[in-house]
Amino acid sequence: MKCSKGFSSVLGLFFLFKGLNAEAQVTIEIEKVPQKTPKEDTLYLAGNANNWNPRHPNFAFRKAANNRYYLTLPAGEGELEYKITRGDWEKGETLANGAGRGNRAFKPKSDKDTMRIQVENWQDNFASAGKAHTATSNLLVMNNNFWMPQLQKSRRIWLYLPPNYATSGKKYPVLYMHDGQNLFDAFYSYSGEWGVDETLNKLFQTEGREVIVVGIDNGGEERMNEYTPWVNAKYGGGKGDAYVDFLAQTLKPYIDAHYRTLPGPEHTGVAGSSMGGLISLYAALKYPEIYGKAGVFSPAFWVSPEFYEYAAKTKPAKNLKLYMMAGALEGEQMVPDMARMRDLLLKQGLKPASLKYQVHEDGKHNEAFWQREFPGVFRWLFSSRK
Repeated sequence: MKCSKGFSSVLGLFFLFKGLNAEAQVTIEIEKVPQKTPKEDTLYLAGNANNWNPRHPNFAFRKAANNRYYLTLPAGEGELEYKITRGDWEKGETLANGAGRGNRAFKPKSDKDTMRIQVENWQDNFASAGKAHTATSNLLVMNNNFWMPQLQKSRRIWLYLPPNYATSGKKYPVLYMHDGQNLFDAFYSYSGEWGVDETLNKLFQTEGREVIVVGIDNGGEERMNEYTPWVNAKYGGGKGDAYVDFLAQTLKPYIDAHYRTLPGPEHTGVAGSSMGGLISLYAALKYPEIYGKAGVFSPAFWVSPEFYEYAAKTKPAKNLKLYMMAGALEGEQMVPDMARMRDLLLKQGLKPASLKYQVHEDGKHNEAFWQREFPGVFRWLFSSRK
């Protein structure tokens, strides 16, 4: 899942843009949609202008008599990254063959500019039409409805087991990861998968690296609420404590009881991207006795500025290994925000040798970038060296 701050906030019902001209505007025109598009469905823009909300009422398209769809926004600085949905990520746009498509991008060239696009297909058109699964044979759905008592909800839990798990009798380190829909199987991903299972199988074969990965699906519309402990008036939040309590108090004890794990913090990690990066760091700080490793990809700290005060009062675990990474093309606040958090954690006692901090000049806020960088992050976090 993605949430960057690259496109400025909307004025009034929309978001404020720097240097906004009251007469300036840009229009997204959808010239064509798939033939099977239900006539009663509303189309929405989900992007970095609205924190990737697939059903934001202020970003609903107007359907015209010519069967085209229009959405007008204020023009502003920065590039708009977005996708089209029908109100849910399970009904998001795909390529014609059902494959996940990358983010669309639009940087207005004038105060009044129009971008004309076509939607090739919808994800739900492939739900029962043979859309390809890409999961490897050692990737399991542990439970489709694992009960989360702290949130009073159920959630699908994925389990990646090393290729030699059934025959080795060994115990393994464990990595807990958020946004499980996007980690392993392109069938369930709305914007491309990380390929975690393929990557780890290759590292097992070439380098002998072994790990169990537990993937927790996000809650769809509840994602923002669950991935930060602090309430944001525009975007939600506030259930992050309950979510990380679920991981530490319910899910991890279950995994340790039913699978051969190395349960200590030196063998346990947590990782995620964007809001998943934010909640990964929060989990590592709140539960230092559980997590000794944290992979923080493109953290959306701007959603929860309260995190800085929390970090300034919290001592990281003595032996915490932390990998923070982002791309320079993820919006103007991403890198400064991440650097600010880095400096706070170092001031609070995080060992410089236990911190890996990377900014990639070509990095964008998407699964393709995180997939590319995952092997390096994993190697460093689960290496015996600091």
